[in-house]
Amino acid sequence: MIRRLILGSAFGAALAFAAPLVAQALKGHNTNAPVDVEADRIEVQDRADRAIFAGNVRAVQAELTLNAARLTVAYANRSGPGGVQIQRLDAAGGVTVRSPSETARGAFAVYDLNRRLITMTGGVTLEQGANTVRGGRLVIDLDSGRAVVDGSAVGGAPGTVSGGSGGRVTGRFSVPQRKGG
Repeated sequence: MIRRLILGSAFGAALAFAAPLVAQALKGHNTNAPVDVEADRIEVQDRADRAIFAGNVRAVQAELTLNAARLTVAYANRSGPGGVQIQRLDAAGGVTVRSPSETARGAFAVYDLNRRLITMTGGVTLEQGANTVRGGRLVIDLDSGRAVVDGSAVGGAPGTVSGGSGGRVTGRFSVPQRKGG
Protein backbone atom coordinates (compact mmCIF):
# COMPACT_ATOMS: atom_id res chain seq x y z
CA MET A 1 0.00 0.00 0.00
CA ILE A 2 1.29 3.45 -0.85
CA ARG A 3 1.75 5.59 2.22
CA ARG A 4 1.99 9.20 1.20
CA LEU A 5 1.99 12.51 3.01
CA ILE A 6 0.89 15.27 0.65
CA LEU A 7 1.68 18.71 1.93
CA GLY A 8 0.37 21.98 0.55
CA SER A 9 0.20 25.44 1.92
CA ALA A 10 -2.47 24.64 4.57
CA PHE A 11 -1.16 24.64 8.12
CA GLY A 12 -4.20 23.10 9.84
CA ALA A 13 -2.66 19.77 10.84
CA ALA A 14 0.41 19.25 12.98
CA LEU A 15 2.16 17.42 10.15
CA ALA A 16 1.79 20.44 7.92
CA PHE A 17 4.68 22.33 9.52
CA ALA A 18 7.96 21.21 7.93
CA ALA A 19 7.55 20.24 4.26
CA PRO A 20 5.27 23.10 3.15
CA LEU A 21 7.66 25.60 4.67
CA VAL A 22 10.41 24.18 2.50
CA ALA A 23 8.27 24.32 -0.61
CA GLN A 24 6.96 27.79 0.21
CA ALA A 25 10.48 29.03 0.89
CA LEU A 26 11.57 27.72 -2.51
CA LYS A 27 8.43 28.83 -4.34
CA GLY A 28 9.49 31.41 -6.84
CA HIS A 29 13.13 30.31 -6.69
CA ASN A 30 14.93 31.98 -9.59
CA THR A 31 15.71 29.05 -11.91
CA ASN A 32 17.02 31.62 -14.41
CA ALA A 33 19.87 32.61 -12.10
CA PRO A 34 23.30 31.33 -13.12
CA VAL A 35 24.48 28.03 -11.62
CA ASP A 36 28.00 28.14 -10.18
CA VAL A 37 29.66 24.73 -9.82
CA GLU A 38 32.94 23.76 -8.21
CA ALA A 39 34.49 20.30 -7.75
CA ASP A 40 37.77 18.42 -7.55
CA ARG A 41 37.43 17.22 -11.15
CA ILE A 42 35.35 17.87 -14.29
CA GLU A 43 34.88 15.73 -17.37
CA VAL A 44 33.14 17.39 -20.31
CA GLN A 45 31.35 15.08 -22.74
CA ASP A 46 30.51 17.69 -25.35
CA ARG A 47 29.01 15.28 -27.90
CA ALA A 48 26.60 14.07 -25.22
CA ASP A 49 25.91 17.64 -24.00
CA ARG A 50 26.90 16.92 -20.42
CA ALA A 51 29.58 17.62 -17.87
CA ILE A 52 30.40 15.39 -14.92
CA PHE A 53 31.74 16.99 -11.78
CA ALA A 54 33.28 14.70 -9.15
CA GLY A 55 34.68 15.15 -5.65
CA ASN A 56 33.37 17.66 -3.14
CA VAL A 57 30.85 19.10 -5.57
CA ARG A 58 29.11 22.33 -4.70
CA ALA A 59 26.51 23.93 -6.97
CA VAL A 60 24.89 27.27 -6.11
CA GLN A 61 21.92 28.96 -7.77
CA ALA A 62 20.66 32.11 -6.09
CA GLU A 63 20.01 31.08 -2.43
CA LEU A 64 19.92 27.34 -3.16
CA THR A 65 23.06 25.22 -2.56
CA LEU A 66 23.59 21.58 -3.52
CA ASN A 67 26.49 19.48 -2.22
CA ALA A 68 27.26 15.95 -3.45
CA ALA A 69 30.05 13.54 -4.33
CA ARG A 70 29.12 13.60 -8.04
CA LEU A 71 27.05 15.88 -10.25
CA THR A 72 26.09 15.36 -13.88
CA VAL A 73 25.02 18.54 -15.66
CA ALA A 74 22.94 18.08 -18.81
CA TYR A 75 22.90 21.10 -21.05
CA ALA A 76 21.77 22.31 -24.45
CA ASN A 77 24.22 23.92 -26.84
CA ARG A 78 22.69 26.99 -28.41
CA SER A 79 24.32 29.11 -31.05
CA GLY A 80 24.79 32.77 -30.33
CA PRO A 81 24.85 34.58 -26.98
CA GLY A 82 24.18 32.41 -23.96
CA GLY A 83 25.71 29.34 -25.65
CA VAL A 84 25.31 26.55 -23.10
CA GLN A 85 22.05 26.38 -21.13
CA ILE A 86 21.72 23.98 -18.20
CA GLN A 87 18.67 21.72 -18.42
CA ARG A 88 19.11 19.28 -15.52
CA LEU A 89 21.36 18.45 -12.57
CA ASP A 90 21.70 14.83 -11.39
CA ALA A 91 23.48 14.48 -8.04
CA ALA A 92 24.65 11.34 -6.25
CA GLY A 93 26.49 10.51 -3.06
CA GLY A 94 25.55 12.21 0.18
CA VAL A 95 23.39 14.86 -1.47
CA THR A 96 22.47 17.92 0.58
CA VAL A 97 20.23 20.72 -0.69
CA ARG A 98 20.07 23.89 1.43
CA SER A 99 17.97 26.99 1.31
CA PRO A 100 18.37 29.79 3.87
CA SER A 101 15.91 28.12 6.29
CA GLU A 102 15.79 24.42 5.35
CA THR A 103 18.05 21.46 4.64
CA ALA A 104 17.19 18.27 2.73
CA ARG A 105 19.46 15.22 2.59
CA GLY A 106 19.30 12.05 0.51
CA ALA A 107 21.31 9.62 -1.59
CA PHE A 108 20.29 11.08 -4.97
CA ALA A 109 18.73 14.28 -6.33
CA VAL A 110 17.51 15.50 -9.69
CA TYR A 111 16.92 19.19 -10.32
CA ASP A 112 14.97 19.61 -13.56
CA LEU A 113 15.35 23.30 -14.37
CA ASN A 114 12.87 23.21 -17.26
CA ARG A 115 10.07 21.60 -15.22
CA ARG A 116 11.15 23.47 -12.05
CA LEU A 117 11.14 20.26 -9.96
CA ILE A 118 13.59 18.99 -7.37
CA THR A 119 13.34 15.27 -6.60
CA MET A 120 15.37 13.60 -3.87
CA THR A 121 15.46 9.86 -3.13
CA GLY A 122 17.16 7.41 -0.82
CA GLY A 123 16.60 7.93 2.88
CA VAL A 124 15.48 11.54 2.58
CA THR A 125 15.58 13.79 5.64
CA LEU A 126 14.02 17.23 5.54
CA GLU A 127 14.80 19.67 8.38
CA GLN A 128 13.35 23.07 9.10
CA GLY A 129 14.41 24.35 12.51
CA ALA A 130 13.47 21.69 15.08
CA ASN A 131 11.02 20.00 12.65
CA THR A 132 12.10 16.88 10.76
CA VAL A 133 10.39 14.69 8.14
CA ARG A 134 11.89 11.42 6.87
CA GLY A 135 10.89 9.37 3.87
CA GLY A 136 12.11 7.64 0.75
CA ARG A 137 11.37 10.41 -1.76
CA LEU A 138 10.81 14.16 -1.67
CA VAL A 139 9.48 16.12 -4.66
CA ILE A 140 9.38 19.92 -4.55
CA ASP A 141 7.51 21.85 -7.24
CA LEU A 142 9.11 25.28 -7.38
CA ASP A 143 6.13 26.76 -9.26
CA SER A 144 3.29 25.68 -6.96
CA GLY A 145 5.22 25.53 -3.70
CA ARG A 146 3.97 21.97 -3.14
CA ALA A 147 6.16 19.33 -1.50
CA VAL A 148 5.34 15.62 -1.45
CA VAL A 149 7.13 13.13 0.80
CA ASP A 150 6.69 9.41 0.03
CA GLY A 151 7.65 6.57 2.34
CA SER A 152 9.19 4.62 -0.51
CA ALA A 153 11.81 5.85 -2.95
CA VAL A 154 9.63 4.97 -5.94
CA GLY A 155 6.25 6.02 -4.62
CA GLY A 156 5.33 2.84 -2.80
CA ALA A 157 6.58 -0.01 -4.99
CA PRO A 158 6.97 -3.21 -2.94
CA GLY A 159 10.45 -4.05 -1.75
CA THR A 160 11.91 -0.60 -2.35
CA VAL A 161 11.68 0.90 1.10
CA SER A 162 14.53 3.31 1.64
CA GLY A 163 13.29 5.82 4.13
CA GLY A 164 10.99 6.28 7.08
CA SER A 165 9.99 3.21 9.03
CA GLY A 166 8.69 0.26 7.00
CA GLY A 167 8.07 2.48 3.97
CA ARG A 168 6.20 5.12 5.92
CA VAL A 169 6.80 8.81 6.25
CA THR A 170 7.84 9.83 9.76
CA GLY A 171 8.15 13.22 11.36
CA ARG A 172 8.94 15.04 14.56
CA PHE A 173 7.56 18.52 15.04
CA SER A 174 8.14 21.13 17.70
CA VAL A 175 5.15 22.50 19.57
CA PRO A 176 4.80 25.80 21.41
CA GLN A 177 5.67 25.50 25.09
CA ARG A 178 2.66 26.21 27.31
CA LYS A 179 2.50 27.01 30.99
CA GLY A 180 0.74 24.55 33.27
CA GLY A 181 0.81 21.73 30.62
